Amino acid sequence: MSAAFAAALLVAPLLWLLRATWAMPHAVLAPQPVAVALALLIYPCLEEFIFRGALQPALARALARRASRAPGGFSAANALTSLAFAALHLLRQADPAALLTFFPSLVFGWFRDRHGTLWRSIVLHAWYNVGAFIG
Repeated sequence: MSAAFAAALLVAPLLWLLRATWAMPHAVLAPQPVAVALALLIYPCLEEFIFRGALQPALARALARRASRAPGGFSAANALTSLAFAALHLLRQADPAALLTFFPSLVFGWFRDRHGTLWRSIVLHAWYNVGAFIG
């Protein structure tokens, strides 16, 4: 396991804490098996295939003439994909804390850019989703 991947895994609990302190109050319900399966298996795979597997590479090709990297080595395609990802979560959750998904999305996209594969993004996405069941 690379140091960058380990660091990305270790940051998740900090974001869980930040989201828990910033999120709108909600009733804590016992997780249902279907909700757990969706959050930890289906959504990470589906969203990563759509956002990091399709949208990010398409944006990278479209922006190839103006290829640029923001500080930290994040591509413009990754930043735009992360904005779309956060917007989707805000529409679905109607909670300002949903905007925090922008930051893990940048990390997921960074791994996609660096390694050309989705498996790290899917694993990280599933791990970050664990926070939905904590609190």
